[in-house]
Formats: sequence, C-alpha cells, structure tokens
Amino acid sequence: MLAIYSLWHREMVRFFRQRNRVFGAIGQPIIFWILFGAGLGASFRPGGTGGYLEYFFPGTLALILLFTAIFSTISLIEDRKEGFLQSVLVAPIPRVSLVLGKVLGGTSLAVLQGLMFYLLGPTIGLPLTISSMLAVTAVLTLIAFGLTCVGFCIAWRMDSTQGFHAIMSVFLMPMWLLSGAFFPAEGAPAWLAWIIRLNPLTYGVAALRRILYLQSGLEPTGIPPLWPSIGVTVVAGLLTFGLAVKLAQGRTVGGGS
Repeated sequence: MLAIYSLWHREMVRFFRQRNRVFGAIGQPIIFWILFGAGLGASFRPGGTGGYLEYFFPGTLALILLFTAIFSTISLIEDRKEGFLQSVLVAPIPRVSLVLGKVLGGTSLAVLQGLMFYLLGPTIGLPLTISSMLAVTAVLTLIAFGLTCVGFCIAWRMDSTQGFHAIMSVFLMPMWLLSGAFFPAEGAPAWLAWIIRLNPLTYGVAALRRILYLQSGLEPTGIPPLWPSIGVTVVAGLLTFGLAVKLAQGRTVGGGS
C-alpha cells in the first residue's frame, strides 16, 4: 500500500508542477467543444438532445479523460530514461503495486479534470446536483481507469515519446472518434456502425451520456442502455488492467531488461 500511495502521490505532484500539461489536457478539448459546437450546431441535430453543444459535451469529457490518461502514462517513458523505473522494478514490491500506483495516479488526474469541465454543464442546461456529481464521478472513474490502463500497456513497450504519439494518432484518437463521442452511430454506414458497437469506449461514453441526461428530462436515443454500458466498461477496465500487470511482470521493459 505504501508503494501504491507513493507512486500515486508522485504522479499528482509531477502533474501539477507542469502547468502546460494541465492546459493541454483540458484546454484543447474545451476549444474543440466550443468550436465544433458553434460550427455544427446549426446543421447537426442529434436525436434526443437539445443541440450539438449538448451532444458533444459527454464526448468532450471523454476526450479530457483520454488526453490526461495519455499524458500521465507517457511519464513511464521518461521514468525509464531517468532510471527511476529501473529502481522501482528492483524494489521488493509486487509488480501489481507498480501498475496500480501509476494507473490510480492517472485515473485521479483524469477524473479531477473531467469534473472541472463538468462544472460547465449548467451553461447548456444540464443540472448540477450532489447526486448527479456523484454519479458522473463514478462513471468518469471507470472510463479513466480503463483508458489509463491502455496508455500504460502502450507506454510500457515504448522507447520514445514520438512513438507513443504515433500510436495515439492512429489508434487512440480513432477509438475516441468511433465511440459515439463526436457523431452518433445512427446514419453511419453499416461497417462503421459495427466498429462503433465493438469499441469498448462506446459503452463508456453511452453510460456517461445516460447519467448526464438522467435528470435533465432529455432522453438520448440510439445508444446502449445504462447498466449494460457500465458492465462493459467495468469488464474492459479489468481486462486492460490485467494486461498491464502481465506486461509489467515480464522481463522486457521498452526493449531493455
């Protein structure tokens, strides 16, 4: 537990000392939300919501979680170059503690920044109550945990941040785009609609959308139900965490021993 707390605390301190990471993780998604919401609001009316700003709000929350998870796990590559990761690996602690400490640090940062953006909900008519805050926090935690585990799995085998950004461009960003965060599956070509349905992040975004509109009187259409979406998100998070632990228990760390 001490190792888990120490690694979690280190992630928190490192993040808030680097203010450019804070801006990059939350500033860019907010700009996307405003620009896309203003540009597509007049021509794109998703079913079950009041407009594109409302529709894109949960997608922006998911994007903030994705960016924060990615930025937090990139630190694995930096830790390896600085020798910190090697010192942790030879310490008498189980590898699961290493993984859990890093993942919980990234998850905490992602949820914190997601909640900061969620406070803008009343500007588009979403109610902000204690019960809604608790429900949104729970769903954000599930999504952020899974995304941070995915980032950990990718960063563990990487030797450079350039390679990590390449993976993000060709895998992680398309995963977000094809999750129903940016556009609904309704009306998409059949093959694209199937990709969206098979994407685990689709169910995290659907659960978040359901929770956000639970008290607003609006009923999102064309997305999976709440509890099956939460179930898929939990299972995906556990599977990616198990994969992260398995990778950490191996002998190879980004090409080194």
